[in-house]
Amino acid sequence: MKTLRLKPGKERSLQRRHPWIFESAIARGAADSGETVRVESHDGAFLAWASFSPASKIRARAWSFVETQRIDAAFLASVCARAVKARGLFDLQSDGVRVIHGEADGLPGLIVDRYGDTLVAQFLSAGVERWKDALADALLAATGLGKLYERSDASGREREGLKPVTGWLRGESATDITIREHDWQLSLNIATGHKTGFYLDQRDSRQRFAELAQHRRFRRVLNCFCYTGGFTVAALAGLKAAGALDGAELVSVDSSLPALNLARANVALNGFGGGQGEGEGQGDAGSGAKTEFLDANVNTLLREFIDQGRTFDAIVLDPPKFAPTVAHAERAARAYKDINRLALKLLEPGGVLLTFSCSGGIGADLFHKIVASAGLDAGVDGYISERLGAAPDHPMTIEFPEGEYLKGLVVVRKPA
Repeated sequence: MKTLRLKPGKERSLQRRHPWIFESAIARGAADSGETVRVESHDGAFLAWASFSPASKIRARAWSFVETQRIDAAFLASVCARAVKARGLFDLQSDGVRVIHGEADGLPGLIVDRYGDTLVAQFLSAGVERWKDALADALLAATGLGKLYERSDASGREREGLKPVTGWLRGESATDITIREHDWQLSLNIATGHKTGFYLDQRDSRQRFAELAQHRRFRRVLNCFCYTGGFTVAALAGLKAAGALDGAELVSVDSSLPALNLARANVALNGFGGGQGEGEGQGDAGSGAKTEFLDANVNTLLREFIDQGRTFDAIVLDPPKFAPTVAHAERAARAYKDINRLALKLLEPGGVLLTFSCSGGIGADLFHKIVASAGLDAGVDGYISERLGAAPDHPMTIEFPEGEYLKGLVVVRKPA
């Protein structure tokens, strides 16, 4: 077994069971890509078994902190089974579920989502890439399913020195899938959609938005970076429950026309469709609500709305990842501040802004400060009534706080 020897003082994070070992912490030792290595402190004490990645700044990722543990197919099968069992602890209200959440589930670099009877996996580290076949078998055994699609095309593979790979690993069927979420249906495509096909992590936030729509009876809703329309469907469902669809206006914006087409289809799938005679990008959402789908740059459109004097009493900002690492945080902070400043200018007094950051390089405290600065520049004061995060099948563990990547704030503009 090959060994990594750490520099003096660099063993502390592993002793706290943090799974990452950075290149700068290693005194000597190397291995092949994905190979299991023994990690020792500077004085030779055992610290962990880890997978080695010669290309990444995260040079090794811990599999286990137990010296007697054997890293083999049986070990991986037990870890997969435990992760699947853990999902049964949560009331997830969906058949779209995050089954494996990387480091939080003891499988660094592996993301697996279940969409109905199909699994979709991202193998994003050298270690899980090396064990891909064994992991595929273990995942199907743990879930009792027969289909597994690979979406290993995220940027993280490049940092591991791995090329993008997509396609069926086990079984085969259509890549268009419809899942149940709460009382809604949402369609997606696992081959072409973002991430593994959908943003399952926002499940609880979408439900919360539906509850806010029902309680507040929003009249004008703006869903920015709407992707396939999950928050739009949630708002319509909430308004329907309140008997407040008539006269409501919902604007959904994205720079991807295919995503907008799927958003429009999802609105129709849930009984809010435009029906016959629907105009370009808009229509009657079933009971007098107007839905509009705009293919546009969000920043540009928000400025146009300000110039036009338009306002909204509910706005969702769920932008893509602006800061994948801390190194990108300063530039990303400016981008987050700009869109939040514009959104707050468009928000009616008493209105509600749901604003999110999925950037790992932007912590919760920094995101709060960014939104506060945006409010100051916009001349808008507000209450932070709630903090939102990823659904519980995307866990953050005690040992791995980096798992808290999704931050959300519910900002209520103070009444005039």
